[in-house]
Amino acid sequence: MAHEQHKQAAAQIKARCAVVTLSDSRTEATDRSGARIRELLVAAGHSVAVYCLIPDDPGALDALLNDLESDTAVDAILTNGGTGISKRDQTMSVVMRHIQTHLSGFGELFRMLSFAQIGPGAMMSRAEAGIAGGKPLFAMPGSTAAVELAMTRLILPELGHLLYELRK
Repeated sequence: MAHEQHKQAAAQIKARCAVVTLSDSRTEATDRSGARIRELLVAAGHSVAVYCLIPDDPGALDALLNDLESDTAVDAILTNGGTGISKRDQTMSVVMRHIQTHLSGFGELFRMLSFAQIGPGAMMSRAEAGIAGGKPLFAMPGSTAAVELAMTRLILPELGHLLYELRK
């Protein structure tokens, strides 16, 4: 298949996504980042199959990821929150245990793009992505600006392509 045909086929794929916000302080009403992810997904033609807001608790996240990985109504998992370096930021240790295939470029590109916006503080982000249970799994920071950056510049332009490749 020619490159242009390949991209066209991938663009036709619409993902059913799980959006997970990890926060000890947000509520559904104050979860602007989770809301922005959902808005951007829908605007791009994808759907939100699951939305959850859970505390930054490793056990809760581990159980939820297990459920989402086995849920046939979910094609991709997008988390936000818990990617920093504070003691409460436990997301990444759990996410990394679930990822079988790392997409190292996501974290590298995210930090590069973030550096252009916020400077050297971008190095403190542990944003990552990979394939978990046969599904793309993206772990983004909790700030709305970071979510917007990751979604518009990295995730949405390639989500259909990722699913196309995984389904071959």
